[in-house]
Amino acid sequence: METADVLVIGAGLAGLRTARLLAQQGLDVLVCERRSNLGTGIRTTGIFVRRTLSDFTLPARYLGPAVRRVVLYPPSLRAPVELVSPHDEFRVGDMPGIYAEALAQATQAGAVVRMGVSYPSRKIRARFTIGADGARSTVARRLGLDVNKHLIIGAEKVFGVNTGGVPTFHCVVDPRLAPGYLAWLVDDGQNAHAGLAGRPDRLAAPLPRLLRTFMDRFPEMPSPVGPSHHRGGPIPVGGVLRRIVCTDGLLVGDAAGAVSPLTAGGLDPCLRMAELAASVTCDYLRTSDASVLRHYDGASLRARFRVRLLLRDVFSRLRRPATAEAAFTLLRTPSGRAAAARILFGDGSFPAR
Repeated sequence: METADVLVIGAGLAGLRTARLLAQQGLDVLVCERRSNLGTGIRTTGIFVRRTLSDFTLPARYLGPAVRRVVLYPPSLRAPVELVSPHDEFRVGDMPGIYAEALAQATQAGAVVRMGVSYPSRKIRARFTIGADGARSTVARRLGLDVNKHLIIGAEKVFGVNTGGVPTFHCVVDPRLAPGYLAWLVDDGQNAHAGLAGRPDRLAAPLPRLLRTFMDRFPEMPSPVGPSHHRGGPIPVGGVLRRIVCTDGLLVGDAAGAVSPLTAGGLDPCLRMAELAASVTCDYLRTSDASVLRHYDGASLRARFRVRLLLRDVFSRLRRPATAEAAFTLLRTPSGRAAAARILFGDGSFPAR
C-alpha cells in the first residue's frame, strides 16, 4: 500500500501547479497522469491573457508574440469589427513546453509525478485527493461532487506560419459552423491556431469536417509551414460548479468548471484556483478543521460568473445566421464596440488574487 498526504489526479496546469504549491509546503504529494507524454492529448489553445501574464511567471521562451488586435466577423464575413488594444492582450503558449516546465517545477518542489498511470491504477492511500482530471472528471464522481453538464466540443489545428503581419486574433460568429460559440484563427506571425467549437447537439457535421470547411473558406487563413498538430475535446461552459469540495478532496481547473462561460477561457482561472486550492488543502490537513473548506465554496465562487452565464445563455440561443448578422449591426455601434472591448480586453480575474 502506497501512502501520500495528497493525491493529485491529472498533470495539466491546474494539477501541476497545485502539486507544486503543496509540495513547497512540505506535504507528501503524488501526481498520477494517464498520459505517458504531456505533449499529447492537449485540449487548450493556450491563449494567456494580459492579467495572467502580469500576475504569473511564465517561461518567456514558450510564449509567442503579443497580440493586440482582434477582428470579429459575422457569418457573411463582410464588414468585420476590428478592435485594437493599447496593451499586449494575448500571447499564445507552446503548451508542450509550458507543461514540461510545470512538470519540472513540481518535481523540483518535491512532488512525485507518475506518467501513464490511470486513477486508481493500484492501491494508494491518501489523506486528500485533488481532481485535476478535466471536464469529465472521474474524481468528481468518486467523491460525490458535482460534474460538468454544460459542455461545448472543440477541434483545432496548430501549424507554423511565416506571415510577418500584425499578430491578430480572428473570431467568426457563425451558428452553421460553431453553434453556441465561434470559430477562430490566432495568427501571431510564427504559429497559427485555427479552430472552432460548439454545442454538440447542434453541430451540422462532424467537427473535423466543419474545421476543414472553415479553413478552406476563411480569407485570412495563412498557408501552413512545417508539420501541423490537431487538438480537441470538451470545454465546460456552465461556470464553477457549486459542490467542488468535501472532506475527502476537491476539484480544480476544468474539473471544477473554472472556465469563463462566455469566452471559454480557462488558463487564468485554473492557475488562480490552484493557489486557492493549495492554501485550503494545507490549512485543512494541518488543522483537521473542516470549516476551512468553506473558503473553497463553489456556490460563492460561482457568483463571479453571473453576468457571463447570462451572456452564455443568450449566445447559446443564437441559431440563425441572419440573427448573428443583425447582432453585428449593434456591435458596430460605439456602445457595442465598447462592450466587446470590455469582454475581450478586460483585466478582471477569477478568483481575485
